[in-house]
Amino acid sequence: MTPSPRVDAVFDPATHTVTYVVSDPATGAAAIIDPVLDFDPASGRTALTSMQMVLDLIDRQGLKLERVLETHAHADHLTAADEIRRARGVEIGIGERIDGVQAGFAALFDMADPGPAVFDQLYADGDRFALGGLEVEVMHTPGHTPACVSYRIGDAVFVGDTLFMPDYGTARCDFPGGDARTLYRSIQRLLALPEATRMFVGHDYLPAGGRTDHRWETTVGAQKAGNLHIGGGRSEDDFVDLREARDATLAVPQLILPSLQVNIRAGALPEPEASGKRFLRTPLNAI
Repeated sequence: MTPSPRVDAVFDPATHTVTYVVSDPATGAAAIIDPVLDFDPASGRTALTSMQMVLDLIDRQGLKLERVLETHAHADHLTAADEIRRARGVEIGIGERIDGVQAGFAALFDMADPGPAVFDQLYADGDRFALGGLEVEVMHTPGHTPACVSYRIGDAVFVGDTLFMPDYGTARCDFPGGDARTLYRSIQRLLALPEATRMFVGHDYLPAGGRTDHRWETTVGAQKAGNLHIGGGRSEDDFVDLREARDATLAVPQLILPSLQVNIRAGALPEPEASGKRFLRTPLNAI
């Protein structure tokens, strides 16, 4: 029988991001997937409210936090991974292809390339590691970004931005290194998992004219049958045409510039200047 992890979710309405606490019911060993650092772009203020909600949940349940897992370098929110690492002494893991993402965005911001060593663990496709009595399998699922990974844990898989709820569709592919054809093939790997596999998505933006309640759990079978963009056996060429046409209409994410220069550093904020102030960069006319 496939083991079933406990999954708790904390939804951030400001960025529509879902942070997961995944734990082994037998041992209490836990991991956090895709934590959020609160950031107000108007004032430049950061806060730890979302992070503290996640840590309080862990403490209330008596869980033992072992690691933070990132599915990719996010363009829609700042990660709290480094704050959690410093607060709880745990390591941060991400897909090993992060080095290319770091190099590209470091050049955009005219900043030093932080290099993959700012993360503690770099995972290759097929890597496996223990979470208590559970096994975590890393699946390289590029397309949204070149470095995206999904984490399969027992009867659950955490797909980041690769897929959304069936009535919303799939991830955009117009970021540097993104590719719709690559995304299609990554999704096929996920859809080849057993249909009863629980699938947890990274965001829920709510479909236009549809439901008003936020959801983040579905199944492989539900995605195969009814995903708006790829369900029902849609062909690769049809998907690429649909995805590229949709991407051409999408606005740039509001937090892409502040988030990426922080997230390629595993969530570490820029070093303070001589005044003690920290600054984020906004390259003009560069996107």
